[in-house]
Amino acid sequence: MLRKILEQIAPPHLAYDKDPIGLQIGSWSRNVSKILVSLDMNEAIVDEAITIGAELIVCHHAPFYKPLSNILVDTPTGKMIEKLIKNNISVYVAHTNLDIVEDGVNDALANALGIENIEILEVTKKEKMKKLVVFVPEDTHQQVLQAISDAGAGQIGNYSHCSFNISGTGTFKPLAGSNPFIGSQGELEKVKEIRIETIIPEGIQAKVVQNMLNAHPYEEVAYDIYPLEIEGSASGIGRIGSYEQAMQFSEFLDKVKLVLNLSTIQVAGPSNKLVKKVAVCGGSGSKFIANAIQQQADVYITGDVTYHDAQWAEQQNLTILNAGHYPTEAIIVPKLTAMIQKRCNDEGCSIQVIPSIVNTDPFHYM
Repeated sequence: MLRKILEQIAPPHLAYDKDPIGLQIGSWSRNVSKILVSLDMNEAIVDEAITIGAELIVCHHAPFYKPLSNILVDTPTGKMIEKLIKNNISVYVAHTNLDIVEDGVNDALANALGIENIEILEVTKKEKMKKLVVFVPEDTHQQVLQAISDAGAGQIGNYSHCSFNISGTGTFKPLAGSNPFIGSQGELEKVKEIRIETIIPEGIQAKVVQNMLNAHPYEEVAYDIYPLEIEGSASGIGRIGSYEQAMQFSEFLDKVKLVLNLSTIQVAGPSNKLVKKVAVCGGSGSKFIANAIQQQADVYITGDVTYHDAQWAEQQNLTILNAGHYPTEAIIVPKLTAMIQKRCNDEGCSIQVIPSIVNTDPFHYM
């Protein structure tokens, strides 16, 4: 159940290729009563988990991004792993999938700044769509249709539960070893059935099919899945939006400092402008400067901006706030904590979810 909750919040299929996400250390078979949510993964976070009695750490940044050639317990990484194993603490990572997903890192940053009309800054994926067709006896038509619709099938724009239903006759002959819901072995049956057609995003196909099979009365369910040329919803990194009223840059800068709890911010580019359209990318966002320029942002807020990238942005009249990797992403920790806690409560799980209070930012602002 816990795995299902975490994967619903940040679906794994959204992550970048080869991004180390999911359960990195531990086992799903362990009982969990407390979860610690953090941005990073280091020995201080492990000590915090031990202190509060957490059996699982959910973090944004993986404890390691490359395969380890050894685990030496007198090194920081080795000592961290040793403590995790000795204290039966598992580690789960939601990285680029949490950056990309709706209500993830970038939406949290944009919403905290009060940005409106939010759109994706860099589209990374458009979900593939499938057509699901299933044949159902008339008297169980509604229960199967409801089951697949509740699982997310039939979502078209702002409409849900979309389907097309046709009456017809199904034929089948139960063979030896079968246990038919209708009919008898060796006899050809003709049954009034409904053909249900609906649309499903590829990412929820397994869930929809399982719900369908659970609700369907037949021992062997006749269904088809077809690939479609049409694309589903877009997902991606970064966000861009606007304010209803433009504000002076100095006013906007003060707003950003307040939201990110910063006393100083590196600024590149013009500071004598009005700010209306703003792009954001939590963490390391230098490579999306071109997107911000192309979409005519007045200001781009991110972290880890390089010297030459800042120079180029300045030449393009884009103002960059290099607000730091940690400050632009740490904003997700309380939000993620609340999301996990709500899902656990909704599922009837007696799990306490606690946000980390350890500041893992390696930079000091003096």
